[in-house]
Amino acid sequence: MKLSIVTPSFNQARFLESAMLSVLDQPGVDLEYVVMDGGSTDGSREIIERHAARLAYSECAKDAGQYDAITRGFAHTSGDVMAWLNSDDMLVPRALATVTEIFGQFPEVQWLTTTAQIRWDAAGRIARVLHVPGYTRDGFLAGEHLPDGGAFSLGWIQQESTFWRRSLWERAGAQIGRDFPLAGDFELWARFFQHAELHAVEVPLGGFRFHGDQKTGGDRGDYMTEATRAFTAHGGRRNGAFAQWLRCHRLKTRAAKVVRHNRHSGKWEMKTVRV
Repeated sequence: MKLSIVTPSFNQARFLESAMLSVLDQPGVDLEYVVMDGGSTDGSREIIERHAARLAYSECAKDAGQYDAITRGFAHTSGDVMAWLNSDDMLVPRALATVTEIFGQFPEVQWLTTTAQIRWDAAGRIARVLHVPGYTRDGFLAGEHLPDGGAFSLGWIQQESTFWRRSLWERAGAQIGRDFPLAGDFELWARFFQHAELHAVEVPLGGFRFHGDQKTGGDRGDYMTEATRAFTAHGGRRNGAFAQWLRCHRLKTRAAKVVRHNRHSGKWEMKTVRV
């Protein structure tokens, strides 16, 4: 099973090589890796050239933004499973082997994320791990995974740890929406949920790096506004009063699918949990 990963980048030389190596140094996987640089002037081009022999495709030219670069990058790939990793984020070791095993073992899994979301600091150290119990389409449409869900939120879907089959990408339109320049990931998840439930694995896969300069850091309010607009456009409705009362009292009302590793058999097992 081939994995296609795209990294978009623009003037992120201080983090870019760490992100690239977190992908390129994954052992034992059939990997197709693409780096799309938007015309950086900070030494990023030299970093990409240094690893060019290990890349399926790379480009250093002005683009129409991050999501344009990702969509065009995917057009240069052919893998069975897809994802993107931003140039300031990182995968954890052996994440891609885990993803390959799960997609190979469970044909019903159309897209996959983690319940254990890593936050890296600027130096690449694990600063925090957030835990999400699971994900469901009904929960998503009730607003339980909105970035500004507050006390009723179960946690949002971590883009750095989310992978999907190419067939799902194609059914969902094979592009990231240009109408959402900040929250294009959230809008893509809304489209994915129209076709398939999201499964989760109970081990970390990747992490988001907090350093203060990224879009979802500096433009957090604008990101939330866009995510809410995408949520509404795809049929989402905020939890009603009774549903909020249930969430406030942490009563688990939805059934989510999670993948756990059986330490005795060494295999992955699919479980249903209440969230």
